[in-house]
Amino acid sequence: MATVNTYLNFKGNTEEAFNFYKTVFGGEFLALQRFKDTPEAGRLPAEDQDKIMHVALPIGAGNVLMATDALESMGHSLTVGNNFSISINADSESEADQLFGRLAEGGQVTVPLEKAFWNAYFGMVTDRFGIQWMVNYDYNSQN
Repeated sequence: MATVNTYLNFKGNTEEAFNFYKTVFGGEFLALQRFKDTPEAGRLPAEDQDKIMHVALPIGAGNVLMATDALESMGHSLTVGNNFSISINADSESEADQLFGRLAEGGQVTVPLEKAFWNAYFGMVTDRFGIQWMVNYDYNSQN
């Protein structure tokens, strides 16, 4: 397994929060993608277009703090307890399949593991203990 990181959800103020975290931890964003730049852009209201779909800020050696805006217009509901996920970046599709399958035992798949538009193999699951997991294999990391 390559890395495990924390993924945060915000009620529309991800950009503000991450600009603050940038002042705390330093560094530059590894990624910053807005909803208007995704295949889902056409179904979002104008006020959600500039919200953050994904942002990543490296913190220390090998750790990345990541986040998104949880949009009600996309059916997201944010409450304390569901405002974070543990993100696993697998070393292969087969490792992603194995980890995802095991985490899903007795749990609930929220996004099936499949190829995603950002050139990754991705899925989300809530395990039987109520912990939210994101499993990702980045095709760009292939050697």
